[in-house]
Amino acid sequence: MRPARTRIRVLAMGQIVGWGSVGLTAVVAPLVAADLGMDLAAVFAGNAIVYATMGVSAPILGHAFVRYGARTVMTAGSALAGPGFVALALAAGPVSYCAAWAVLGVAGSAMLTNAANILLNEIAGPSARRAIAALMLATGLSSSLFWPTTAFLTGLGGWRGICLVYAAAMWFLCLPLYRWGLPPRAEPAGGIDPTPAASEPQRPTSTFLLIACGITLDAFVTFGLSATLIELLVAEGLSRPDAVGYGSMLGIVQVGARGIDFLGGGRWDGLTSGVFAGVLVVTALLLLAAGGGTAGAVMMFILIYGLGSGVLAVVRATLPLAFYDKSAYARAASRIALPLNLVTAAAPPILATVLTTFGREAVLLLTAGCVLMATATFLALTRRRPGAGVRAVRV
Repeated sequence: MRPARTRIRVLAMGQIVGWGSVGLTAVVAPLVAADLGMDLAAVFAGNAIVYATMGVSAPILGHAFVRYGARTVMTAGSALAGPGFVALALAAGPVSYCAAWAVLGVAGSAMLTNAANILLNEIAGPSARRAIAALMLATGLSSSLFWPTTAFLTGLGGWRGICLVYAAAMWFLCLPLYRWGLPPRAEPAGGIDPTPAASEPQRPTSTFLLIACGITLDAFVTFGLSATLIELLVAEGLSRPDAVGYGSMLGIVQVGARGIDFLGGGRWDGLTSGVFAGVLVVTALLLLAAGGGTAGAVMMFILIYGLGSGVLAVVRATLPLAFYDKSAYARAASRIALPLNLVTAAAPPILATVLTTFGREAVLLLTAGCVLMATATFLALTRRRPGAGVRAVRV
């Protein structure tokens, strides 16, 4: 069963608003720093708190996804996000500022990407891969839409005012969209779950650990390089304006890669895509290392790395579909979200430290090694892919 287009549109609208609003620090950070007497690094630590809190909350919320369904949890997450933005608007110093981001992290765990993927899997099961790819294609535009929106509204009412606007958006836009625009989880005939083992907590298997390891290693590279790319290109010898120009092209290539993956979503699963994308990313890193900072080498790096990393973004969401179904997917995705979000928060400062301490070669070596290990885990998983009609349920 394929989700209706209207459901994907509802999800896409909610996800764009959710990610776009959470990303407001990219625009208002200097205003927040001046108002609260914090430095910029401390202001941006709010984003790290969001990802870390999302990761810690995910395994706990996994039980709620299995028991109540994704629509209910996402509605509750939107309700909680409202007070989170209100608390952010009322922040008087670093402690209250960080506490507000922690609330938003719990809300994000309940309503953002992981929750949306679980809902699509509830609706469509293994065939949800194409729907997830379509959703990620749309949500990849969130910053492009919301950065100018945030800048405009901040000019009218200040950074505290935009926080209140986003609180209202959570309550009066996202919450109704999720509550009345999405279907409830279908109950099995007779009210009996035909696969109770899929919803029972079990000891992690080696297959689950390989999936989590591969996804987390790739996330370390893609999120870390996304934050440090401009500095890396400057270390390659580019001027800062040129580095910014090349870096700005990366997002366009990544969205294009998601589009290609979406068009081919019925031809290969997340595991095949993960191996292919890993080869592309390693190739791009080697080209950058050997190119000596020339314009041609940097352009090839942006193109090949953008294609590979764009596909890996989809792989992070769809790879478990090759192994888990329905409630098993909900539990597996929620457990994977713990290391995934913690790594997302830690990767930028780690790579920035490596770059400033050991240089560009160390960054390229570290990231290439991580992608090679991730690709090796995907290759190992190809021999564990369930046969037709058989799904792994131990998580």
